[in-house]
Amino acid sequence: MATGKSPAFYALPGAKGWQDYVNLLHMPYTLWHLSYVVLGAAISPTVHLDRLLGTLLAFFLAVGIASHALDELNDRPLGTKIPPVVLVSLAVVSLAGALALGVVAGILETPWIFAFVAFGGFIVVFYNLGLWHNRFHTDLWFAFSWGAFPVLTSYWVNASRLDVAALLLAAGCFFLTLVQRTLSTPVRTIRRKALNVEGYIELADGERLNLDSDRMIAVPERALVLLGAAIVVLAAGVLTFRLQTQ
Repeated sequence: MATGKSPAFYALPGAKGWQDYVNLLHMPYTLWHLSYVVLGAAISPTVHLDRLLGTLLAFFLAVGIASHALDELNDRPLGTKIPPVVLVSLAVVSLAGALALGVVAGILETPWIFAFVAFGGFIVVFYNLGLWHNRFHTDLWFAFSWGAFPVLTSYWVNASRLDVAALLLAAGCFFLTLVQRTLSTPVRTIRRKALNVEGYIELADGERLNLDSDRMIAVPERALVLLGAAIVVLAAGVLTFRLQTQ
């Protein structure tokens, strides 16, 4: 049963055709998580632009396209009309492209990258399809896989090692991703499942604030928009500084 609301604050209204494919990218969140890739590279001893661009492309294919295509195939959270065969094709081709980029990096740089490639391919499939009784479809796995993992991978690709700085940054991005999840989960529930929201807040001066679905989601969605923009600008600023001083 429809709730009367768009499935996400960034979803194009009345989506059909090409709009479904734009919505499938979950662009604000995709840019957010790609920013972690940039941050991981930016704190490495040397920023290799070619490696950074390759890592960004790999994560865009794996997270921006493959993960979201499998997620949509699993339970249609965005309610798109994209045929299942197209979603499967997008997922397979995009994930294969991401894995191929990782394999090339492993051959050219260090075989240790293969461990990152293997985990990335594994979590994209198991998390988004809810395999193994949804054991990997949890907030903690999400925060590690979409927060800490991009930092660790990008740092390793540029530095061929991990150190305390990378681990601390990964931990910070892990918690930022948990914040994202904490804000977005109730919003998604209201947008996609709630048929009615009723209630009020009674203030000390006797004023009563009526609660409805719009009021309930307004603050967390504004926080998500601001946080997403802040992370992207922060990553761009740190990378620009490193490139200027390198």
